[in-house]
Amino acid sequence: MKKNDTLTLEITDITNLGFGVGRADGIVVFVADTVPGDIIRAKIIKVASSYLVGRAEEFLARSDKRDPSRCGVSGCRACSYRELSYAEEIKLKEDTVKQEFIKAGLPELKINPLIPSPLVSEYRNKAQYPVSATKDGKIKIGFYSPKTHNVSEAADCPLTPPVFTKILNTVRSFLERERMSVYDEESHSGLVRHIYLRRSQALGEVLLCIVINGSSFPCSDKLVKEITTSHPEVCGIVLNTNEKKTNVILGDRYKTLWGKDYICDTLAGVKLKISAPAFYQINHGTAELIYKKARELAALKDSDTLLDLFCGTGSIGLSMAKDAKELIGIEIVKEAVECAKFNAEENGIKNAAFFTGDASDCEKLLDEAKRSLGQEIKPDVIVLDPPRAGCSEELLNYIDTLSPKRIVYVSCNPSTLARDIKIMKELNYTAGNVHLYDMFPMTGHVESVVCLTRR
Repeated sequence: MKKNDTLTLEITDITNLGFGVGRADGIVVFVADTVPGDIIRAKIIKVASSYLVGRAEEFLARSDKRDPSRCGVSGCRACSYRELSYAEEIKLKEDTVKQEFIKAGLPELKINPLIPSPLVSEYRNKAQYPVSATKDGKIKIGFYSPKTHNVSEAADCPLTPPVFTKILNTVRSFLERERMSVYDEESHSGLVRHIYLRRSQALGEVLLCIVINGSSFPCSDKLVKEITTSHPEVCGIVLNTNEKKTNVILGDRYKTLWGKDYICDTLAGVKLKISAPAFYQINHGTAELIYKKARELAALKDSDTLLDLFCGTGSIGLSMAKDAKELIGIEIVKEAVECAKFNAEENGIKNAAFFTGDASDCEKLLDEAKRSLGQEIKPDVIVLDPPRAGCSEELLNYIDTLSPKRIVYVSCNPSTLARDIKIMKELNYTAGNVHLYDMFPMTGHVESVVCLTRR
């Protein structure tokens, strides 16, 4: 096969990035915007040593696994499974997790059926939108297409609440009217980089954060007046400065232009204060289910010490605190630690303490907690909720030295979860059933919860 060749192709599989997979003379062909069961006329647009990339020129037959009603945003390919029915998406996610555990050498682990999301649209309480400009000066607000930094217009994404679309359109009109520059990655020039929105499920209040490549935002008073007049849901407007040439969205400096620099929400019966940089679960309904399962697996007694690593604003640990003798939370983001302390006080939880610690530096991870409490930390149960990269082997070995009876591992990446379970298995821990939850419908991500018991 050569570039620009055409062929008839049956799509038999789909990747977690949403590319349909077919085969031509035994060679894998990846085609965007296709799903298993499609039969297409494809044009080869890239030839690599072990695979081909095609473009669908004509659909000869469309799969019955399609559901085009799920997303009506034209041209956006940020979601892997936007063309796939939700029933097929669930099957695919379950199979993906099983394959990850088989690849890790753990075929014996029981993978429970995936629990669907209570909402499959408008479920996101947070979204970070890159901003770019067309040649004629029009502002694009949306998401990056897969494997690129090309912004696809998606201000009216069906996964976010309608209030986000309204606020984004107001900001867009303001930027165009004031002729404000937007960020260009190649030249590292332009002012506005991202628009970041966060919403409280309980109260409906919204925090607006604008990320800029500069130290000031011209006409900020005008923006505040326009936003507060048009959108009473907005409880705060925050400016974040990120002048680094980086893919990291948020910088280290924040300035409150108006109102609060946080939102308040309630999750698993706990009232929470959540600042812009703090981690917080994106899908409120699914998070409730995960926290309930994590609490069940922790099986805490009133004599137990609970250690919550990667604790964020303390939400998961605080939801279990009343079952334990004491809760100790560790988090690297200082603003999140301050929120966690506030949340404990706000909920009248007296047996919780939160400290700053870096999970990549195990020797010092619990130093602040030890100094403050004046004692060694001997947890009976540890809760882990790490980022997608999972836990380092150094951290897992360190956790083993603490000798907890149980480890409740909440993961957003089945690949790193399987890797880490295999390490813990060698450290004398036994893994129970893997419980799956759909935190991110229409994407390739799956959330898992598993309990590791010390043998």
